[in-house]
Parts: sequence; C-alpha cells; structure tokens
Amino acid sequence: MATGLIALLDDVAAIAKLAAASLDDVATQTAKATTKAAGVVIDDAAVTPKYVVGLDPSRELPIIGRIALGSLKNKLIILLPAALLLGYFAPWVITPLLMLGGVYLCYEGAEKLYEVFFPHAIHGHEKDVSSEKTDPKALENQKVSGAVRTDLILSAEIMALTLADVSKSSISTQGFVLAAVGILITFAVYGVVALIVKADDAGVAMAKTSSPALKVIGRGLVVGMPVFLKILSTVGTAAMLWVGGSILVHGLAELGFAAPEHIIHGATESVVSTIAIAPALIGWLVTSALQAVLAIIVGGIVVVLMGSVVGPMWKMVRGGK
Repeated sequence: MATGLIALLDDVAAIAKLAAASLDDVATQTAKATTKAAGVVIDDAAVTPKYVVGLDPSRELPIIGRIALGSLKNKLIILLPAALLLGYFAPWVITPLLMLGGVYLCYEGAEKLYEVFFPHAIHGHEKDVSSEKTDPKALENQKVSGAVRTDLILSAEIMALTLADVSKSSISTQGFVLAAVGILITFAVYGVVALIVKADDAGVAMAKTSSPALKVIGRGLVVGMPVFLKILSTVGTAAMLWVGGSILVHGLAELGFAAPEHIIHGATESVVSTIAIAPALIGWLVTSALQAVLAIIVGGIVVVLMGSVVGPMWKMVRGGK
C-alpha cells in the first residue's frame, strides 16, 4: 500500500514537473513573440486614440472598452483557430501571409509619410468625412466598427508573427502562446490607450486643485499630451516601416531570394567596421534603417497602385460612388 502511494506521488511529481516545464516554455515563447510584435503593438497604441476624438468625454472609456472587447474577439475567436489550422494543415502558407502583412505595414507607413509631405490631400478627405451628419450613437458605433476592423488587420499581423515564432512547437503550446500573446497585448495596448485618452482630463482636474505641485503636474499633462501623441505617432510609423521591411527581407530569404538580406548585411558590416563604436547598437540602427528604406519603396508602390488602380476600380464596382 505504502509502495503504491509512493509510486502515485512519484507520478504526480513527474506530471507536475512536466506541466511546470510546459508553462515555462509557454511563458518564454510568449515573451519572445510579444517582443517581436512590438512594432505592430506600438502602431496599434498610436492609432487607436483617434477613434475617440470629437466624441463626448464621458463615452471615451466605454468606447475603448468596446474596442478592446472587439479586439479580444478578433484574436481569440477568429484569428487563433485560423492560425492553428493553417499552422497544422498548411504551414507553407505562413511565410507568404506574413509577407502580405508586411506589405500592409509598409503601405500604412508610406501612407503616413505621404500625409506628412502632402497634408492637403488628407485634410480634404477629413473635411468630406466630417461633414457627414449623424447622431451620437450612430457615430459611436461607426467609430467602434472602424477601430475593430483596423484592429483585425493589426491583430492578424501580431498572430502571424507569433505563429511564425512558435511554428516548431506542439499545437497545444502554439494555442497557449497565441492566446497568451493575444490577451497580454490587448490589455497592454488598450490599458495604455485609456491612460493616454484620459491623461488630459486628469491634468485639467489636477490644475484646478489647491496643491502647487499638482497644478504644475496637471498643466504639464495638458500641455505635454499633444506632443506625446505626436511622438507616439512618429514612433509608430517608424516601427511599422522597420517591422514591415524586416518581415519582407526575412520572408524573401526563406523563399529563396536572399539578395536583399545579403545587401543589408554587407552594408551594415561596412558601417559598423568604419565607425567601430557601440557595434551592436550601430548594427541594429543601420539594419533597421535599410529595412525601413525598403519598406518605404514597397509601400510607395502600393500607395500609387491603391490611388491609380485599386481605388478607381473600386469606384467602378460601386457604380461611381
């Protein structure tokens, strides 16, 4: 009896060790995958605040909550099962899909650069859109719907990046990592967005208190938040271009066309050997910059195609509307 109990405890201990090792593996791979998706995450955080601009301040947090819920549904109900099915039945599709997402990031980054250099084109579009009259509830639903659609594209890129990183693991580990990354990133992004959106309101409240220190902090928040949002948007654009270019370079290499990767590697080594200061940092900066240049070229081509080919064709399909 005692021997049987000892054997049972031995088995339980072995199972516990196996479970702990699995959890440790999931945690490690989740952290690694989340880091790789950082560029998309920054862009997500930079893009989302615009969806509450012009709405009742009392509705800002509920709207962000609705978008966050939609984001979780995108990741856990739509994208996670799709990613697992693709990874199991058609793993060869992952790299092309990842590259397609990379092209989208290049397009988004190039389009934002276009907005900087040709703002009149964007202002005209915004004026047309803002002239539409609608009731607050319908406007809120429209904003949430648009944000969730945008999130679906960004979430697909995050999940594809994650799946590519854990494609060698068991399907159960892939599922746990995808779910963990999806939940972690959603709470991180929309928690930060909520803080950003309400920071100016908190600043106004602080500025009205009797405490001199709180007044200074409050005024600093009110003045500093617009600057911070511009910096965040710039960082988001840079991250999109860097990540998009990186995905394309590595994807092309996997598909047998390694010339861009070799060119960037050779140029980086040349610069690092010439400067000979902080080689790791300089190497990363040069590589990222060259990948971003490739992304701008690819994104610029897509911007032109969208404006001169896809846009007109879409108008024809919709009957000129």
